[in-house]
Amino acid sequence: MANEGIIKTKTTSQGELAKKPQEKSLTGLIKSMEGEIKKALPSVITPERFTRMALTAIRTTPGLTSCEPMSFLAAMMSAAQLGLEPNTPLGQAYILPYKNTKKNITEVQFQIGYKGLIDLAYRSGEVEVVQAQCVYANDKFECEYGIEPKLKHVPADSNRGDLVKVYAMFRTKSGGYGFEVMSVEDIRAHAKKYSKAFSSQYSPWTTSFEEMAKKTVLKKALKYAPLKSDFVRAVSQDNAVKNEISDDMYEVSGDIIDITDTQVVDESTGEVIEITEQ
Repeated sequence: MANEGIIKTKTTSQGELAKKPQEKSLTGLIKSMEGEIKKALPSVITPERFTRMALTAIRTTPGLTSCEPMSFLAAMMSAAQLGLEPNTPLGQAYILPYKNTKKNITEVQFQIGYKGLIDLAYRSGEVEVVQAQCVYANDKFECEYGIEPKLKHVPADSNRGDLVKVYAMFRTKSGGYGFEVMSVEDIRAHAKKYSKAFSSQYSPWTTSFEEMAKKTVLKKALKYAPLKSDFVRAVSQDNAVKNEISDDMYEVSGDIIDITDTQVVDESTGEVIEITEQ
């Protein structure tokens, strides 16, 4: 692409800065690369809005200031190109400190939130309805798989009781549909298996259990939806750690750091820490 070489050349020139983040603030980095950022941003996001998004992320997640600067910028660009605002109450996306002990640096990981996943599905133009819901003990809930699948949920008017299940469903504009149901026990087992930070006070499984549960079930359900390749490409950016920017962030290679049992959370800082193999 025409701008790609310019952007990557500029990125390379920031190498020394990336090694010494204390020499220049993240906002200074954004200012110094304003021209390249403007070329890479989608038309719906101005450089001024991008800067506001970055400042909001830094304010809500102070640990980002100690991260490798280019990984912060790359995560922000990934969010911007997907049209998702990170680290806000909207819950569309998150950029989080990730301490990579193998490299002995703290990088930034980009994560798509539950609401961001729904936004991307609607934007695909293929689905008419997509949602995830929580089922409580006193709700009326019926689910059947097979040749004639059935899904019916009637929430209790009050005193709904404890959370027992989470389901996600989609219906396409052509009339096709699909759904996935998981019990709370299965969701907790999944979380314990794939997140060693499950019980940490900083873990999203602790602070936003229902949102994490909805995202888990929704990703399973959407695997069966006939969505366009743009949606699949967008979801492939989930959990990525990158260290370059380009006018097409899909083309920038990076590490997909899944929530696996090789990670814990530093109780004092809230950073996700990778455990090196013994």
